[in-house]
Amino acid sequence: MVYNCDVGDDIGQIKNAIEYAFGKADIILITGGLGPTDDDLTRNGIAQFLNVKLEYHSEIEEKIKKFFAARNYPMPEKNKVQAYLPAGTGEIENSLGTAPGIFYKNGKKIIAAFPGVPSEMKQMFDESVLPKLKEISSSDFLIVRKVRCIGTGESTIVEMLGDSMNRDRNPLINCTVDHGIITLHIVAKAKDKKNAETMAAKDIEKLSGLLGSLVYGLDEQSLAEVVGQKLLEKKKTLALAESCTGGLIAKIITDVPGSSGYFTYGWVTYSNEAKISELGVEKSLIEQFGAVSAEAARAMAAGARKKANSNYAIAATGIAGPQGGSEKKPVGLVYISIASDKGVDTEKFLFGPRNRDFIRLRTCQNALNLLRLKLGG
Repeated sequence: MVYNCDVGDDIGQIKNAIEYAFGKADIILITGGLGPTDDDLTRNGIAQFLNVKLEYHSEIEEKIKKFFAARNYPMPEKNKVQAYLPAGTGEIENSLGTAPGIFYKNGKKIIAAFPGVPSEMKQMFDESVLPKLKEISSSDFLIVRKVRCIGTGESTIVEMLGDSMNRDRNPLINCTVDHGIITLHIVAKAKDKKNAETMAAKDIEKLSGLLGSLVYGLDEQSLAEVVGQKLLEKKKTLALAESCTGGLIAKIITDVPGSSGYFTYGWVTYSNEAKISELGVEKSLIEQFGAVSAEAARAMAAGARKKANSNYAIAATGIAGPQGGSEKKPVGLVYISIASDKGVDTEKFLFGPRNRDFIRLRTCQNALNLLRLKLGG
Protein backbone atom coordinates (compact mmCIF):
# COMPACT_ATOMS: atom_id res chain seq x y z
CA MET A 1 0.00 0.00 0.00
CA VAL A 2 1.13 3.56 -0.73
CA TYR A 3 -0.24 6.32 1.51
CA ASN A 4 0.62 10.00 1.23
CA CYS A 5 -0.49 13.01 3.28
CA ASP A 6 0.43 16.60 4.09
CA VAL A 7 0.53 17.65 7.73
CA GLY A 8 0.53 21.11 9.28
CA ASP A 9 2.98 22.45 11.89
CA ASP A 10 1.17 20.85 14.79
CA ILE A 11 2.57 18.15 17.09
CA GLY A 12 -0.77 16.43 17.49
CA GLN A 13 -1.42 16.33 13.75
CA ILE A 14 2.06 14.95 13.09
CA LYS A 15 1.63 12.28 15.78
CA ASN A 16 -1.79 11.26 14.42
CA ALA A 17 -0.51 11.07 10.83
CA ILE A 18 2.38 8.81 11.89
CA GLU A 19 0.01 6.66 13.92
CA TYR A 20 -2.31 6.19 10.94
CA ALA A 21 0.57 5.45 8.54
CA PHE A 22 2.15 3.05 11.03
CA GLY A 23 -1.03 0.99 11.04
CA LYS A 24 -1.13 0.83 7.23
CA ALA A 25 2.49 0.42 6.11
CA ASP A 26 5.84 -0.94 7.24
CA ILE A 27 7.92 2.01 6.02
CA ILE A 28 7.05 5.61 6.91
CA LEU A 29 9.09 8.36 5.25
CA ILE A 30 8.71 11.90 6.62
CA THR A 31 10.11 15.10 5.11
CA GLY A 32 10.33 18.56 6.62
CA GLY A 33 10.04 20.01 10.10
CA LEU A 34 13.57 19.22 11.35
CA GLY A 35 14.93 22.77 11.26
CA PRO A 36 15.79 24.97 14.26
CA THR A 37 12.70 27.21 14.32
CA ASP A 38 9.67 27.00 16.60
CA ASP A 39 7.47 25.57 13.84
CA ASP A 40 9.85 22.65 13.15
CA LEU A 41 7.97 20.04 15.16
CA THR A 42 8.56 16.71 13.44
CA ARG A 43 10.97 15.46 16.12
CA ASN A 44 8.38 16.32 18.77
CA GLY A 45 5.62 14.56 16.84
CA ILE A 46 7.71 11.40 16.51
CA ALA A 47 8.58 11.51 20.21
CA GLN A 48 4.91 11.85 21.13
CA PHE A 49 3.97 8.94 18.85
CA LEU A 50 6.68 6.75 20.43
CA ASN A 51 5.71 8.03 23.89
CA VAL A 52 9.31 9.01 24.69
CA LYS A 53 11.21 12.17 25.52
CA LEU A 54 13.73 14.02 23.37
CA GLU A 55 17.34 13.21 24.23
CA TYR A 56 20.32 15.52 23.73
CA HIS A 57 23.30 14.24 21.68
CA SER A 58 26.48 16.25 22.18
CA GLU A 59 28.16 14.67 19.15
CA ILE A 60 25.38 15.97 16.90
CA GLU A 61 25.78 19.48 18.30
CA GLU A 62 29.51 19.30 17.56
CA LYS A 63 28.79 18.41 13.94
CA ILE A 64 26.43 21.37 13.65
CA LYS A 65 29.04 23.71 15.18
CA LYS A 66 31.65 22.46 12.69
CA PHE A 67 29.20 23.03 9.83
CA PHE A 68 28.89 26.69 10.80
CA ALA A 69 32.60 27.06 11.61
CA ALA A 70 33.52 25.87 8.11
CA ARG A 71 31.55 28.87 6.83
CA ASN A 72 33.04 31.29 9.39
CA TYR A 73 29.81 31.62 11.37
CA PRO A 74 29.13 30.84 15.03
CA MET A 75 26.30 28.38 15.57
CA PRO A 76 23.10 30.22 16.55
CA GLU A 77 21.74 29.00 19.88
CA LYS A 78 18.47 27.93 18.22
CA ASN A 79 20.30 25.27 16.20
CA LYS A 80 21.02 23.34 19.39
CA VAL A 81 17.49 21.91 19.21
CA GLN A 82 18.61 19.89 16.20
CA ALA A 83 20.88 17.87 18.51
CA TYR A 84 17.81 16.39 20.20
CA LEU A 85 16.36 13.09 18.97
CA PRO A 86 13.45 11.03 20.31
CA ALA A 87 14.76 8.41 22.76
CA GLY A 88 15.35 5.09 21.06
CA THR A 89 15.92 6.60 17.62
CA GLY A 90 19.15 7.10 15.69
CA GLU A 91 20.68 9.86 13.60
CA ILE A 92 20.58 9.93 9.81
CA GLU A 93 23.69 11.93 8.98
CA ASN A 94 23.32 15.06 6.87
CA SER A 95 26.56 16.21 5.22
CA LEU A 96 24.82 18.97 3.27
CA GLY A 97 23.02 20.81 6.06
CA THR A 98 22.53 21.20 9.79
CA ALA A 99 19.41 19.08 10.27
CA PRO A 100 20.11 15.42 11.05
CA GLY A 101 17.45 12.93 10.11
CA ILE A 102 15.74 10.54 12.50
CA PHE A 103 15.70 6.75 12.09
CA TYR A 104 13.54 4.33 14.07
CA LYS A 105 13.16 0.58 13.58
CA ASN A 106 10.96 -1.88 15.45
CA GLY A 107 10.79 -5.29 13.82
CA LYS A 108 9.72 -4.72 10.23
CA LYS A 109 8.44 -1.23 10.98
CA ILE A 110 10.63 1.74 10.02
CA ILE A 111 10.25 5.48 10.46
CA ALA A 112 12.74 7.70 8.63
CA ALA A 113 12.48 11.48 8.87
CA PHE A 114 14.43 13.86 6.63
CA PRO A 115 14.79 17.63 6.29
CA GLY A 116 12.58 19.12 3.60
CA VAL A 117 15.44 20.39 1.39
CA PRO A 118 15.26 18.05 -1.63
CA SER A 119 19.02 17.75 -2.20
CA GLU A 120 19.67 16.90 1.47
CA MET A 121 16.74 14.49 1.63
CA LYS A 122 17.78 12.60 -1.50
CA GLN A 123 21.41 12.17 -0.46
CA MET A 124 20.46 11.07 3.06
CA PHE A 125 17.97 8.53 1.71
CA ASP A 126 20.37 7.11 -0.89
CA GLU A 127 23.35 6.87 1.47
CA SER A 128 21.78 5.89 4.77
CA VAL A 129 18.23 4.59 4.45
CA LEU A 130 18.09 2.77 1.11
CA PRO A 131 20.83 0.28 2.12
CA LYS A 132 18.82 -0.56 5.27
CA LEU A 133 15.66 -1.10 3.23
CA LYS A 134 17.54 -3.42 0.87
CA GLU A 135 18.74 -5.46 3.85
CA ILE A 136 15.19 -5.87 5.09
CA SER A 137 13.90 -7.00 1.69
CA SER A 138 16.91 -9.21 0.92
CA SER A 139 14.61 -12.12 0.01
CA ASP A 140 13.24 -10.10 -2.92
CA PHE A 141 14.89 -7.64 -5.28
CA LEU A 142 13.07 -4.53 -6.45
CA ILE A 143 13.89 -2.62 -9.61
CA VAL A 144 12.15 0.68 -10.37
CA ARG A 145 12.33 2.04 -13.91
CA LYS A 146 10.54 5.08 -15.29
CA VAL A 147 8.95 5.77 -18.67
CA ARG A 148 8.43 9.50 -19.24
CA CYS A 149 5.65 10.74 -21.52
CA ILE A 150 4.21 14.02 -22.79
CA GLY A 151 1.54 15.04 -25.25
CA THR A 152 -1.71 13.71 -23.79
CA GLY A 153 -3.59 13.39 -20.51
CA GLU A 154 -3.20 10.83 -17.75
CA SER A 155 -6.60 9.25 -18.42
CA THR A 156 -5.70 8.69 -22.08
CA ILE A 157 -2.45 6.98 -21.07
CA VAL A 158 -4.34 4.73 -18.65
CA GLU A 159 -6.84 3.76 -21.38
CA MET A 160 -4.02 2.99 -23.81
CA LEU A 161 -2.30 0.72 -21.29
CA GLY A 162 -5.44 -1.26 -20.40
CA ASP A 163 -4.80 -4.13 -17.96
CA SER A 164 -1.09 -3.31 -17.80
CA MET A 165 -1.94 -1.10 -14.81
CA ASN A 166 -3.78 -3.78 -12.82
CA ARG A 167 -2.84 -3.47 -9.14
CA ASP A 168 -2.11 -7.19 -8.69
CA ARG A 169 0.37 -7.23 -11.56
CA ASN A 170 4.15 -7.78 -11.32
CA PRO A 171 5.74 -5.54 -12.47
CA LEU A 172 3.42 -3.00 -10.91
CA ILE A 173 2.93 0.19 -12.95
CA ASN A 174 2.15 3.46 -11.15
CA CYS A 175 1.48 6.84 -12.75
CA THR A 176 2.37 10.37 -11.61
CA VAL A 177 1.82 13.73 -13.34
CA ASP A 178 3.82 16.94 -13.05
CA HIS A 179 3.10 19.95 -15.33
CA GLY A 180 2.17 17.81 -18.30
CA ILE A 181 4.94 15.25 -17.79
CA ILE A 182 3.43 11.82 -17.14
CA THR A 183 5.80 9.34 -15.49
CA LEU A 184 5.04 5.63 -15.47
CA HIS A 185 6.90 3.89 -12.64
CA ILE A 186 7.61 0.23 -13.36
CA VAL A 187 8.20 -1.66 -10.09
CA ALA A 188 9.53 -5.16 -10.79
CA LYS A 189 9.95 -7.67 -7.97
CA ALA A 190 12.00 -10.86 -8.31
CA LYS A 191 14.31 -13.16 -6.35
CA ASP A 192 17.42 -11.63 -7.94
CA LYS A 193 18.49 -8.42 -9.62
CA LYS A 194 18.90 -9.89 -13.12
CA ASN A 195 15.35 -11.24 -13.29
CA ALA A 196 13.90 -7.99 -11.91
CA GLU A 197 15.83 -5.97 -14.50
CA THR A 198 14.66 -8.30 -17.30
CA MET A 199 11.03 -7.96 -16.22
CA ALA A 200 11.28 -4.16 -16.09
CA ALA A 201 13.03 -4.01 -19.49
CA LYS A 202 10.24 -6.08 -21.10
CA ASP A 203 7.65 -3.67 -19.71
CA ILE A 204 9.59 -0.67 -21.02
CA GLU A 205 9.56 -2.24 -24.48
CA LYS A 206 5.84 -3.00 -24.17
CA LEU A 207 4.90 0.49 -22.97
CA SER A 208 7.04 2.15 -25.62
CA GLY A 209 5.26 0.13 -28.30
CA LEU A 210 1.82 1.02 -26.95
CA LEU A 211 2.52 4.73 -26.42
CA GLY A 212 4.79 5.46 -29.39
CA SER A 213 5.87 9.09 -29.74
CA LEU A 214 4.23 10.01 -26.43
CA VAL A 215 7.31 8.49 -24.77
CA TYR A 216 10.20 10.94 -24.73
CA GLY A 217 12.65 9.35 -22.31
CA LEU A 218 13.46 6.90 -19.53
CA ASP A 219 14.35 7.04 -15.86
CA GLU A 220 15.72 10.49 -14.90
CA GLN A 221 15.95 11.92 -18.42
CA SER A 222 14.49 15.41 -18.74
CA LEU A 223 12.80 16.66 -21.89
CA ALA A 224 15.56 19.26 -22.29
CA GLU A 225 18.23 16.54 -22.12
CA VAL A 226 16.49 14.44 -24.77
CA VAL A 227 16.03 17.40 -27.11
CA GLY A 228 19.63 18.49 -26.57
CA GLN A 229 20.94 15.03 -27.36
CA LYS A 230 18.94 14.93 -30.59
CA LEU A 231 20.32 18.33 -31.62
CA LEU A 232 23.87 17.16 -30.90
CA GLU A 233 23.41 13.91 -32.81
CA LYS A 234 22.07 15.75 -35.84
CA LYS A 235 24.63 18.58 -35.50
CA LYS A 236 21.84 21.17 -35.43
CA THR A 237 21.58 24.48 -33.59
CA LEU A 238 18.75 26.24 -31.79
CA ALA A 239 17.72 29.84 -31.08
CA LEU A 240 14.86 31.13 -28.94
CA ALA A 241 12.43 34.03 -29.06
CA GLU A 242 10.48 34.21 -25.81
CA SER A 243 7.73 36.52 -24.69
CA CYS A 244 5.39 35.11 -22.02
CA THR A 245 8.01 32.64 -20.73
CA GLY A 246 10.47 35.44 -19.99
CA GLY A 247 13.62 33.37 -20.64
CA LEU A 248 12.43 30.21 -18.88
CA ILE A 249 12.90 28.04 -21.97
CA ALA A 250 16.51 29.26 -22.23
CA LYS A 251 17.01 28.52 -18.54
CA ILE A 252 15.70 24.95 -18.88
CA ILE A 253 17.81 24.30 -21.98
CA THR A 254 21.01 25.67 -20.45
CA ASP A 255 20.46 23.70 -17.24
CA VAL A 256 21.74 20.76 -19.29
CA PRO A 257 25.55 20.44 -19.32
CA GLY A 258 26.93 20.70 -22.83
CA SER A 259 24.07 22.84 -24.14
CA SER A 260 26.61 25.25 -25.62
CA GLY A 261 27.04 22.63 -28.34
CA TYR A 262 23.64 23.46 -29.84
CA PHE A 263 22.11 26.53 -28.16
CA THR A 264 23.20 29.75 -29.88
CA TYR A 265 21.01 32.79 -29.18
CA GLY A 266 18.03 33.70 -27.03
CA TRP A 267 15.84 36.81 -27.05
CA VAL A 268 13.33 37.80 -24.39
CA THR A 269 11.17 40.12 -26.46
CA TYR A 270 8.54 40.95 -23.88
CA SER A 271 7.34 44.21 -25.38
CA ASN A 272 5.98 44.85 -28.87
CA GLU A 273 8.89 47.21 -29.49
CA ALA A 274 11.38 44.43 -28.72
CA LYS A 275 9.65 42.04 -31.10
CA ILE A 276 9.85 44.67 -33.82
CA SER A 277 13.40 45.93 -33.25
CA GLU A 278 15.10 42.66 -32.25
CA LEU A 279 13.30 40.06 -34.35
CA GLY A 280 12.06 42.07 -37.29
CA VAL A 281 8.37 41.48 -36.62
CA GLU A 282 6.36 43.93 -38.71
CA LYS A 283 4.58 46.61 -36.69
CA SER A 284 1.55 46.29 -38.97
CA LEU A 285 1.35 42.55 -38.19
CA ILE A 286 1.13 43.22 -34.44
CA GLU A 287 -1.40 46.01 -34.98
CA GLN A 288 -3.57 43.69 -37.09
CA PHE A 289 -3.32 40.41 -35.18
CA GLY A 290 -1.87 41.34 -31.78
CA ALA A 291 1.32 40.25 -30.04
CA VAL A 292 -0.43 37.09 -28.83
CA SER A 293 -1.32 35.47 -32.13
CA ALA A 294 -0.23 32.71 -34.45
CA GLU A 295 1.02 35.34 -36.89
CA ALA A 296 3.22 37.01 -34.26
CA ALA A 297 4.64 33.67 -33.07
CA ARG A 298 5.51 32.68 -36.65
CA ALA A 299 7.21 36.00 -37.32
CA MET A 300 9.16 35.77 -34.03
CA ALA A 301 10.43 32.26 -34.82
CA ALA A 302 11.38 33.14 -38.38
CA GLY A 303 13.13 36.32 -37.24
CA ALA A 304 15.10 34.54 -34.50
CA ARG A 305 16.22 31.77 -36.86
CA LYS A 306 17.33 34.26 -39.50
CA LYS A 307 19.15 36.53 -37.07
CA ALA A 308 20.89 33.66 -35.25
CA ASN A 309 21.57 31.73 -38.46
CA SER A 310 20.44 28.61 -36.59
CA ASN A 311 18.86 25.42 -37.88
CA TYR A 312 15.86 25.73 -35.59
CA ALA A 313 14.16 28.46 -33.60
CA ILE A 314 11.39 28.28 -31.00
CA ALA A 315 9.07 31.21 -30.35
CA ALA A 316 6.47 31.49 -27.59
CA THR A 317 3.94 34.24 -27.02
CA GLY A 318 0.90 34.12 -24.78
CA ILE A 319 -1.04 35.41 -21.79
CA ALA A 320 0.35 34.01 -18.55
CA GLY A 321 -1.98 36.12 -16.38
CA PRO A 322 -3.43 36.72 -13.96
CA GLN A 323 -4.30 39.97 -15.81
CA GLY A 324 -4.37 40.70 -19.52
CA GLY A 325 -6.93 38.17 -20.71
CA SER A 326 -10.10 38.86 -22.66
CA GLU A 327 -13.01 36.86 -24.03
CA LYS A 328 -11.25 36.33 -27.36
CA LYS A 329 -7.80 35.88 -25.84
CA PRO A 330 -8.16 34.39 -22.35
CA VAL A 331 -5.48 33.83 -19.73
CA GLY A 332 -3.69 30.61 -20.64
CA LEU A 333 -3.74 31.19 -24.40
CA VAL A 334 -0.29 30.48 -25.87
CA TYR A 335 1.11 30.17 -29.39
CA ILE A 336 4.32 28.23 -29.98
CA SER A 337 6.16 28.23 -33.31
CA ILE A 338 9.06 26.09 -34.52
CA ALA A 339 11.04 27.49 -37.46
CA SER A 340 13.28 25.31 -39.61
CA ASP A 341 14.50 25.16 -43.20
CA LYS A 342 11.11 23.63 -44.08
CA GLY A 343 9.16 26.66 -42.85
CA VAL A 344 7.38 27.54 -39.61
CA ASP A 345 4.90 25.32 -37.79
CA THR A 346 2.65 26.87 -35.14
CA GLU A 347 0.48 25.31 -32.44
CA LYS A 348 -2.18 26.95 -30.30
CA PHE A 349 -2.56 25.95 -26.65
CA LEU A 350 -5.26 26.77 -24.11
CA PHE A 351 -3.92 26.00 -20.64
CA GLY A 352 -6.91 27.56 -18.89
CA PRO A 353 -6.98 30.19 -16.14
CA ARG A 354 -4.25 28.54 -14.08
CA ASN A 355 -1.55 30.32 -12.11
CA ARG A 356 1.25 32.13 -13.90
CA ASP A 357 4.01 29.64 -13.05
CA PHE A 358 1.90 26.72 -14.29
CA ILE A 359 1.19 28.37 -17.66
CA ARG A 360 4.80 29.36 -18.20
CA LEU A 361 6.18 25.91 -17.35
CA ARG A 362 3.59 24.11 -19.49
CA THR A 363 4.54 26.43 -22.34
CA CYS A 364 8.21 25.46 -21.94
CA GLN A 365 7.45 21.74 -21.83
CA ASN A 366 5.24 21.88 -24.91
CA ALA A 367 7.74 24.01 -26.84
CA LEU A 368 10.50 21.47 -26.21
CA ASN A 369 8.18 18.61 -27.10
CA LEU A 370 7.21 20.19 -30.42
CA LEU A 371 10.90 20.48 -31.28
CA ARG A 372 11.48 16.87 -30.15
CA LEU A 373 8.78 15.63 -32.49
CA LYS A 374 10.16 17.70 -35.35
CA LEU A 375 13.64 16.29 -34.77
CA GLY A 376 12.19 12.74 -34.92
CA GLY A 377 14.04 9.55 -34.15
